[in-house]
Amino acid sequence: MNLPLTAIWPGAPFPRGSTWDGEGVNFALFSENATKVELCLFDPGGKKEVQRIELRERTDLIWHCYLPEARPGLLYGYRVHGPYDPAHGHRFNPNKLLIEPYAKDIVGRLRWSDAHFGYKIGHRQQDMSFDRRDNAAGMPKCRVIDPAFTWGEDKSPHIAWSDMVVYETHVRGFTKNHPDVPPSLRGTYAGLATAPVIEHLKRLGVTSVELLPVHAFLNDRHLLEQGLSNYWGYNSIGFFAADQRYSSSGVVSEFKTMVKTMHSNGIEVILDVVYNHTAEGNHLGPTISFRGIDNASYYRLVGDDRRYCMDYTGCGNTLNLQNPRVLQMVMDSLRYWVLEMHVDGFRFDLASALARGLHAVNRLGSFFDILVQDPVLSQVKLIAEPWDLGEGGYQVGNFPAGWGEWNDQYRDTMRAYWKGDGGLIGDFARRLTGSSDFYDHSGRKPYASVNFITAHDGFTLHDVVSYNHKHNDANGEGNRDGTDNNNSWNCGAEGETRDAEINALRARQKRNLLATLFFSQGVPMLLAGDEMGRTQKGSNNAYCQDNEISWVNWDLSDADREFLAFAQRVIALRRDHPVFHRKNFFQGKAIAGSNNKDIHWIKPDGTEMTDQEWAQSFARCLGVYFFGEAMDERDGRGRPIKDDNLLLLFNSHHEAIPFKLPVICKDCQWSSILDTSFAGGLKVDGTFKGGATYSLAGRSLALLKQEAPL
Repeated sequence: MNLPLTAIWPGAPFPRGSTWDGEGVNFALFSENATKVELCLFDPGGKKEVQRIELRERTDLIWHCYLPEARPGLLYGYRVHGPYDPAHGHRFNPNKLLIEPYAKDIVGRLRWSDAHFGYKIGHRQQDMSFDRRDNAAGMPKCRVIDPAFTWGEDKSPHIAWSDMVVYETHVRGFTKNHPDVPPSLRGTYAGLATAPVIEHLKRLGVTSVELLPVHAFLNDRHLLEQGLSNYWGYNSIGFFAADQRYSSSGVVSEFKTMVKTMHSNGIEVILDVVYNHTAEGNHLGPTISFRGIDNASYYRLVGDDRRYCMDYTGCGNTLNLQNPRVLQMVMDSLRYWVLEMHVDGFRFDLASALARGLHAVNRLGSFFDILVQDPVLSQVKLIAEPWDLGEGGYQVGNFPAGWGEWNDQYRDTMRAYWKGDGGLIGDFARRLTGSSDFYDHSGRKPYASVNFITAHDGFTLHDVVSYNHKHNDANGEGNRDGTDNNNSWNCGAEGETRDAEINALRARQKRNLLATLFFSQGVPMLLAGDEMGRTQKGSNNAYCQDNEISWVNWDLSDADREFLAFAQRVIALRRDHPVFHRKNFFQGKAIAGSNNKDIHWIKPDGTEMTDQEWAQSFARCLGVYFFGEAMDERDGRGRPIKDDNLLLLFNSHHEAIPFKLPVICKDCQWSSILDTSFAGGLKVDGTFKGGATYSLAGRSLALLKQEAPL
């Protein structure tokens, strides 16, 4: 392909973006308020603008052309003309090269300078001034792709919600230190597809990998100036492009190969997506893409002063899903990742922001209406982070049927319970059994609750039991960033210690928290590295730490290996016992054909909890009996699902408590399956008669199975 190109045809308004059809490339860009649009073509190195083509065709607010001589690999960007009138929401500046919203590939790094701002930095009129410098030399470029890929017989594993085990991880951080991944592949999509990584996930029992944002994003200028970076990636600028930071090859097919490899091994791929805001920030932010293409259309602006952005996200702006074309862009992006990249679902960052009408959160808003009727997107996993930073943004339990939700109430309750806080038995029981107080309505199921003890945002599991306070000094913000509400307990010493007694207690507390997570109803989510004792040295906000603080450590101690084996065991117990991952909520009443209830709550004296005791109890010890023989559930062929009758005992008190085991049937015995007071959770002398006393150690959990009489 020789530049400049000589043939320029009118083209079509659909599909949007740059589309290679085997003969040429169609270009289509939405801008309602622009007066002129220019397509800028660059040399293969992206350094020199070779040709500027005016898009003279405009159909239904879409500017378009077709270049029959263009080929995949062509680098391009846009310059968009129109009024520069911030007071009325318009910030057009054709001196700024812009990234196209539908770009499937974005290459090169943004080299920060004042030239990327539409106004003059330092001017007394701030953003009301106008900057005439050309920023193209420091801008990433869009690249035309050939989407062809040999998918073969690839198909989604279609893991049932009730069977899911979610593993939240960062593409780079997961393999950056992995000794068995080839050095050239560490920290990349290809690294995730290597045999050592796949085998680790399979041995652990993971069904679904949830990747922190992979959409093309920008590093914040102020972070780079401090020698830091936006490691997590919640700063999107390209909703269709896989970020090149994580590519070893520089081609889009690397991501597809990773997905196909995961699928071949029965593992789903879920993307953490950020459609609530973009990397352009508030009214003083740069002009990189949407702001220069049509600020008044792409962003929600303050009604009586359109100079300013509405900010429900804490990131300076909010994407305007009230605009049909912007809403279409989000839906097109989601469908692209499902149909072209074969991902299996999405976790929506600050999802409440997507549901806002004029101001209030409306769970029946256009976004959700479209998703529920879309023949593609209604069939994939949809998980909400059910809050934003605006008024009324906390919406746990209020998302529509078919959605999963991150349940922070689960996290807070379980951490506080095992820390030893009193008065939590009622909340503990509700969270353990699927949070029916939040989700038992409108046809929702226990698996609507995505349960987690830790996530990328906050302490790791090891740090939950090792630190009372956050230690975010490396972020350069005077330790003011990150939450102070951690519900953590350091077990007697802040941070690492050589005290054997404290370390033993920490190991037991980690076993307690992990076992509770996987024995709870709902979808369990495990943070990458927690199964191996990963620490961030007390940081609970490592968003800017692309280094050893955030990367998973694969150099395991004996204690780490022991805990990994424990994690594998409890996840296998969950998989093998359907009573731990029911499709329906417990009824607390007799099941048809049996005189036994499906669940019993038991006190240490062996009797059932009364309603009055639930309301008044400050106890820290209780048991729960699961009647697995009659679950009142059926498999995919309509056959009754049966399980063992199991007994879980919990004691968050610091002293041992004698627990009288219930007498379920004559001559029945109880066998110990797991006891967290023992290293590795193993108990040797583990057979007890009904009515016998089980010595439940302080701060421990035990799982027992009912054995029929011989």
